[in-house]
Amino acid sequence: MPKQKAVKNVGIPGVEPPSKICDDPYCPYHGNIRVRGLVITGEVVKARAKNMVVVKHEYLYYVKKFKRYEKRSKKIHAHLPGCIEVQEGDIVVIGETRPISKTVKFVVLGVKKRP
Repeated sequence: MPKQKAVKNVGIPGVEPPSKICDDPYCPYHGNIRVRGLVITGEVVKARAKNMVVVKHEYLYYVKKFKRYEKRSKKIHAHLPGCIEVQEGDIVVIGETRPISKTVKFVVLGVKKRP
């Protein structure tokens, strides 16, 4: 009987660990990568790559000259562990980690809402 891996506590409130088990070294629950820094919520725009998704993060930016807010958005590349299933249009929570590749510096922590 294979020994099950222990699920690590990421330490972010409101994010439940996945029920599936994976052997991905970049998984925050079953691997050895730490989540530190920003924790962002956004919508999955692309989920075509093998272990990566593109998340669109929308936020408000204050313009001092006009004393108003404007909407801005950013596309962020995030690593997708094998234990989390995501489709385009899902609202996900991503956390900042050390650089995994040239453009990937975030990892998907969980799915908040499905369309």
